[in-house]
Amino acid sequence: MISNCLAGRSLSLKYKESTTVVLRKDGKKDYSLLGSYRPIALENTLAKVIEKILVDHISSTAEEHLLLPWNQMGARKQRSTLSAVGLLTLCV
Repeated sequence: MISNCLAGRSLSLKYKESTTVVLRKDGKKDYSLLGSYRPIALENTLAKVIEKILVDHISSTAEEHLLLPWNQMGARKQRSTLSAVGLLTLCV
């Protein structure tokens, strides 16, 4: 299944299904208002694992082939808010 995803085939629709559970927020005075509830989406655990493997594979390939700009800090390993602040202070 993972090899199919890496080969460009899509994930089966049964793995993309989720169940949404609506929970009451504590301490609300009026439960007739929508804001008094919190929706929680429960996703397929196997789909989450497959998505994580794919994200790691795509990220490492993008890093390996230098496809991301040097100054992009978000969603990259070995980069953090401190890296962004350091770059900003260096430029200023």
